Amino acid sequence: MAPKRPESAGAVPRSNGRPKVESPALISPESGPLYAALDLGTNSCRMLIARPDGAQFKVVDSFSKSVQLGQGLEQTGKLSRASIYRTIQALRVCQQKLKRNKVRRMRLVATEACRRASNGAAFMKKVERETGLRLDIIEPQEEAQLAVVSCAPLVSKKTEQLLVVDIGGGSTELVWIDLTNVRPRERASAIMRMHGGFPDARRSDGPSARVVDWISVPLGVATLRDQFNDVEDDAARFALMSWFFEENLAEFAPYKDEPPRAGFQIVGTSGTVTTVAASHLGLKRYDRNKVDGLRMTSDQIDKVIRDYLAMGPAGRRRDPRIGLDRQALIMSGAAILQALLRCWPTDRLSVADRGLREGMLYAQMAADGVLIEGQD
Repeated sequence: MAPKRPESAGAVPRSNGRPKVESPALISPESGPLYAALDLGTNSCRMLIARPDGAQFKVVDSFSKSVQLGQGLEQTGKLSRASIYRTIQALRVCQQKLKRNKVRRMRLVATEACRRASNGAAFMKKVERETGLRLDIIEPQEEAQLAVVSCAPLVSKKTEQLLVVDIGGGSTELVWIDLTNVRPRERASAIMRMHGGFPDARRSDGPSARVVDWISVPLGVATLRDQFNDVEDDAARFALMSWFFEENLAEFAPYKDEPPRAGFQIVGTSGTVTTVAASHLGLKRYDRNKVDGLRMTSDQIDKVIRDYLAMGPAGRRRDPRIGLDRQALIMSGAAILQALLRCWPTDRLSVADRGLREGMLYAQMAADGVLIEGQD
């Protein structure tokens, strides 16, 4: 598969791999312009409002809501009235936050559900009419690129081959990057620079991070679950989902069944990955500082998944580490995660609590020249 070239995207600079957060009450007009990034996915509507701070940004307000926009899409090919209503209600809250914070620079995007739905474009018009917000339906290329650059701070200096995986509600993006021509201490910053586009692996004009291949699989936690909703047995449904996803990776994963290789790293970003990490840590209350950047072994991930299966659907609904918003989707996400670890030569996964929103913020700030490179 030849490398695909996205149009534009972004990255997220971090201090020690984590964003700075401050209270909205501490922000004054003199503190600098505010930027916003909104990601409307198949399952969730999420937004960040931030301001530049040196080579990073500080989050001043945020929003996250499970809207299940893609509910029923697999069967009907359309966004339902109920999901549209839920989503517009959430977007009204976002619009109020943008107005209250007087945000002028923003990037608002929709992904797989709106790409696939026959009424996706009509829904975008309805959103603008009822909320005043204009959302762009972005292509898989840009979605993959945003995921890559947002995870750059988690890349190890020892990593020579990197796989970034973004498990969404309606699709899963995977990007394979070759870092062998980049000096170890410059590998994370080389990925940051991808906000201008994916370098072609066939280029040879100096040392750079190069995309060997990438793929967008139209199976995410919601769409994969919907494919196997008619299978009653919990364990059988999980096994079928994992096998089916692995089949869809057949042409993209040349290392299947090979032993772990030194210098190969997988970074995973999604609610599934962070939920599995929180379960592994036994967190009763989610703590981003403990989850983001955590490295888990495949044995640790398998143990969490076995625990989920032992709980059954009723037990997973009661487990506070999973949460009510995630319990219906966690097994399809776990099936994707387990399939990925079978197909690539590593027994470890780096957990990223970051994604499109962070990437979009960095892209806007970089374009405006308000980030000061080299500062922490």
